[in-house]
Amino acid sequence: MQERNGAEVIVDHLIGQKVPHLIGVCGHGDVGLMDAAYDRQDRISTISVHHEQTAGFMADTYYRVSGQPLATFTSVGPGSVSIQVAIANAMFDSSAVLAITGNVPTQQFNRGPFQEFGHHYQADFVSSMRPYVKRSFQATRAEMLPDMMRHAWSTMLSGRVGPVHLDVPLNVFNEKTDAKAGFTEDWRTNVSYRSGPDPAALQAAAELLLGAQRPLILAGNGCLTSRIGDDLLELSALTGIPIATTPQAKGVIDETHPVCLGPIGRDGVYPANRASRGCDVLLALGTRFGDRSSSSWRDGVTHQIPPQKLIHVDQDPAQLGRNYPPAVGITASAGIVVRQLIELFKGRMEAVNRARTSRAAWTDSWSGWKQRWDADLAKTASREDVPIHPDRVISELTRSLPDNSIVVSDIGMNHTWVVQQWKVRRGGTLLQSGGLAAMGMGVCGSLGAKLAAPERPVVAVVGDGGFMMHNNAVATAVEYGLPVVWLVWNNCGYVSIRDLQKGFYGREFATRFRIEKTGELHSADHAMIARGMGADGVRVERPSDIGQALQAAIASGLPTVLDVQVEANVSRHTAGVLDFPPLMGSAPNYDPDPLR
Repeated sequence: MQERNGAEVIVDHLIGQKVPHLIGVCGHGDVGLMDAAYDRQDRISTISVHHEQTAGFMADTYYRVSGQPLATFTSVGPGSVSIQVAIANAMFDSSAVLAITGNVPTQQFNRGPFQEFGHHYQADFVSSMRPYVKRSFQATRAEMLPDMMRHAWSTMLSGRVGPVHLDVPLNVFNEKTDAKAGFTEDWRTNVSYRSGPDPAALQAAAELLLGAQRPLILAGNGCLTSRIGDDLLELSALTGIPIATTPQAKGVIDETHPVCLGPIGRDGVYPANRASRGCDVLLALGTRFGDRSSSSWRDGVTHQIPPQKLIHVDQDPAQLGRNYPPAVGITASAGIVVRQLIELFKGRMEAVNRARTSRAAWTDSWSGWKQRWDADLAKTASREDVPIHPDRVISELTRSLPDNSIVVSDIGMNHTWVVQQWKVRRGGTLLQSGGLAAMGMGVCGSLGAKLAAPERPVVAVVGDGGFMMHNNAVATAVEYGLPVVWLVWNNCGYVSIRDLQKGFYGREFATRFRIEKTGELHSADHAMIARGMGADGVRVERPSDIGQALQAAIASGLPTVLDVQVEANVSRHTAGVLDFPPLMGSAPNYDPDPLR
């Protein structure tokens, strides 16, 4: 076996796994890795970004769009600390990233060299990453790397997918080994990481659904990550059961489809929340019932479990019975369970048709909630207010973007409107930070989405707060020719938090951008900033200009920032709540058909 150094072992393994890009920021701790990547530029490209979080967010969204993991590289000390937010974001949302961090040389372990985390254990960056990854590996000798790369790759993609961390001391990148690769693709060819249900539990779930008068399917993020939208629609068509989603699962099916009720929870829509709290049997697939999707578990707002009967399916057994007691709990992959339910029901069509006929009143109810909600939203979709009303921004986005567009939403007031009112159409995609709610994921992650799908329009809908934190991504887009469009929702502040302050305390503080001496609201010129980086920049002040500006930006083939002036002091219809005990959120303001 020809000798290779540790960096060559790592890069060769990535090439073997068909990884197209290494993304990161080079520092002294990972220069050895860059040297190996230099010699392999014809097989794997290296993208150098301007902040480590940008690298992590790009790798995260690349996986969400393509299903292909990428690797990131960061140096010892602050470089690797800086990527932690993005890696944690991937962990929360079940996205695969291999995070490679450099460390101090093993010869200097425990001597307190430059940038060593050694207060409790030598070269202890592994402990720093533990909360944010499925597993951390540290290679202290080059011959450890072949098997570590194989184990890291399998850990990342098995079970509930998530990021994995590989920590490599500086000298290990450069030391030689003749250890065998320890991996060929054949090792994984015959391995299935998906799990099937207990037959008795599957039968019990089927009986509950057949006996239900008001059943509902709830698709969670596990359905989105496993890409089972077509199977969900087939199950719904077979049984007549409507489909709601968690906010994170938006887009798993075409949201304009008649059976789609939309997202539940705090930022959800009325038909989904009303059906969710009014159903008698809930088939929940791949969701952990977090507080945002469950209206902070407040009884009777989004769920009533019990007396509702819950069929909870998740491949992570820790989620079953965590927040609600299931009538049937199934540890299995959502896709396998849905497929097996379809086959089971096809063998019992007489019972299925009887159940469908008995639920005519339920179908009329959820169809009516959906029609009324859409009609009421349409009343404000054409407003001519200046600054621009948020409903009009979403309306123009809907009218202007092709169906196959990828919308990447950052966190902020813009996100609440996108989740509630942007409808993902067939062929389209919505990417967002769900569990961690990390600002910057939309600003930077849009680059990863464009890398993964260069032929599709990619529009990042981002707040001015998040854009100011991470606008370095625009420079990277210019450097690598990534024609992303950023729609900056410019409302002069962290307005979603301002609204929480006003709701809980009746006043605001430190959440608007102001000139301290005068108190005057202040906004950066984001269009000018973009032009200063070499991108296009357009300021949009009138609602009638949004659609034209979006279409022109997409057609230009250039990175473009649209600085859209949005009204901050408006409210939207709410059908869910968000509590921060002991602070309790306001009750929903939209409830034309309350439970009796």
